[in-house]
Amino acid sequence: MAKTKSIYVCTECGGTLPKWQGQCPHCQAWNTLQETVVDTGPTRFKSLANTSELQSLESVEALDIPRHPTGLGEFDRVLGGGLVDGAVILIGGDPGIGKSTLLLQTLCSVTDRMQVIYVSGEESAEQIALRAKRLNVQSKGVQLLAEIQLEKILATLEKHRPQLAVIDSIQTIYSEALGSAPGSVGQVRECSAQLTRFAKQSGTTIILVGHVTKEGSLAGPRVLEHIVDTVLYFEGDTHSSFRLIRAFKNRFGAVNELGVFAMTEKGLRGVSNPSALFLSGHESPVAGSCVLVTQEGTRPLLVEVQSLVEDAHGFNPKRLANGMEQNRLAMLLAVLHRFGGLGLFDQDIFLNAVGGVKISEPAADLAILAAIISSFKNRPLKEKLVVFGEVGLAGEIRPVQRGQERLKEAAKLGFHVAIVPAANAPKQPIDGLTIHAVSRIEQALDYFFD
Repeated sequence: MAKTKSIYVCTECGGTLPKWQGQCPHCQAWNTLQETVVDTGPTRFKSLANTSELQSLESVEALDIPRHPTGLGEFDRVLGGGLVDGAVILIGGDPGIGKSTLLLQTLCSVTDRMQVIYVSGEESAEQIALRAKRLNVQSKGVQLLAEIQLEKILATLEKHRPQLAVIDSIQTIYSEALGSAPGSVGQVRECSAQLTRFAKQSGTTIILVGHVTKEGSLAGPRVLEHIVDTVLYFEGDTHSSFRLIRAFKNRFGAVNELGVFAMTEKGLRGVSNPSALFLSGHESPVAGSCVLVTQEGTRPLLVEVQSLVEDAHGFNPKRLANGMEQNRLAMLLAVLHRFGGLGLFDQDIFLNAVGGVKISEPAADLAILAAIISSFKNRPLKEKLVVFGEVGLAGEIRPVQRGQERLKEAAKLGFHVAIVPAANAPKQPIDGLTIHAVSRIEQALDYFFD
């Protein structure tokens, strides 16, 4: 009979220890070690993919990967064009944000050309049928299995060999090979590895639903994200009608791709012009507002950056940034003081990206400074102005990627003036768009106002 013993596994990096301690020595994270039971009997592990003979890479024929559209254009964009045979997709998000709704819509839209199975470990069959009725989707071809035991799930998948299977959620599945409870580190890692092995050997596309922690990251071992092919995150406020899906990892497409959905009574609907969501549409220009052209994956988006600069009423001025990095804000204020001659050490500064979008690329630097200067001087920027560019510590304006696509998107949406890095100035003029190419902060200050 196989012997069992307990070890402690870090939920952040997957490192193991024989006994508990407060800090993980591998990743230095605190209070992340969880006890799990391991089997010390004969090994049951196999390779995730089929092995082959040694061969030269040059002799291997590179074939185009066929894609299967899901019927939801924004979901296809995030996936890189559609579903891929044998791919394992992990999708996470806050409770109630729309993960199960999106996947049920996807399954119902592909039943006419694919055999699909929905494995539910959180809801009963009646609850899922009620959701399908509310969404008014065609669920005739969707096969439903309410089960949490991994061995029974794998036996069902092996018998029916579907082209697409959804596991909702991976934290509810358990394997009899381990004695720990469902949702523990060992169970999540073991069940994910077994399902991934089945997907690679059978060609079935598997979508795993994952819970998230209070910090917003996927619950369970971090190695889960390394096993799967694609990691998607739901973003957005549950109190808002809009949802964002971002690809943080994708072996079959672009990372950081963004899909925009609107939550309606009939489920999630793709938004064809997402830039309209992130622009406030003021009747007249207002101080502290600047439009940024950001790049999300392969898509240029226009986002309004708002700033409020107010006299500080305490000893420590506030620096708050919603949707942007707060440390980068402090750096930009120092650069503005040194090279722009504008000291804001006695001012409270608040930043916000309209629409709940998160901006992480440095191309937003120049737009952030423009919004701050506009709010401090209480003067609106030029009408129909867009700005993008990275600001260096020496006061230079550095180029960003895909500058041509950003400018064309701004012109298409009716903007007339653009302030861009000198290296991103187009060689050919763009109809209806006046472009000011700058290489220093001092030059950009001359073009912000009329």
